[in-house]
Amino acid sequence: MKTTIDIPDELYRQIKAKSALEGRAVREVTIELYRKWLSASHLPAPDETLAEGLRAWFEMADRAVENAPPGPSAREILSEDRDHLEPK
Repeated sequence: MKTTIDIPDELYRQIKAKSALEGRAVREVTIELYRKWLSASHLPAPDETLAEGLRAWFEMADRAVENAPPGPSAREILSEDRDHLEPK
């Protein structure tokens, strides 16, 4: 199928130049990008790798809290300041 899209001139010049340097047609690059975009629109199924990554993030957060300096947290300071705002 053929279609027409408007692309800013400068962007198209950059695409054309990079495609030429790689020895590829703009059409080929465009099709590749559409395919990648379509495949990225599906959320991956949760798996053990994802769970491990989340556990690692939570462990880092726990260590950051443990190593935080004494005193109120940023959230506590912001909450306290919010209570002191004067009405308009």
